[in-house]
Amino acid sequence: MTNLEVQQQFGEAVNTGQLEKIRDLVAQDVKDHDPAPMQGPGPQGFIDFFSMMRRAFPDLHIEVEHVVTDADNVSFAYTVSGTHQGEFMGLAPTGKQFSARGVQIGRFEDGKLKERWGSSDELGILKQLGAERIPQ
Repeated sequence: MTNLEVQQQFGEAVNTGQLEKIRDLVAQDVKDHDPAPMQGPGPQGFIDFFSMMRRAFPDLHIEVEHVVTDADNVSFAYTVSGTHQGEFMGLAPTGKQFSARGVQIGRFEDGKLKERWGSSDELGILKQLGAERIPQ
């Protein structure tokens, strides 16, 4: 399987909620340079983070807009969207929809995600949901 195919399967797992598939796609000693505040280590950290996101936004969807690859890396720009149906960062459900942009770079070894760098417009998400302050 190519690195791009691994990344595509990761995205499919997030979009469908079949998060256990992430275990086969991420190295145990993965280094996430930009983890979410509540994200733990390894594949389980990604599973826990996206589980929380899907509880908050059951229709969570990541749409890849542009991809660049080389021998070891997959970089992409994306739009993430969803409807706020569960608690998110201390914010009670609002029923509001959001759409935000982000970028990610993944480095792969032996067919698994080994390192990740990334950023999403978290402030934009909170503003669209009506947050009056940034949760601590």
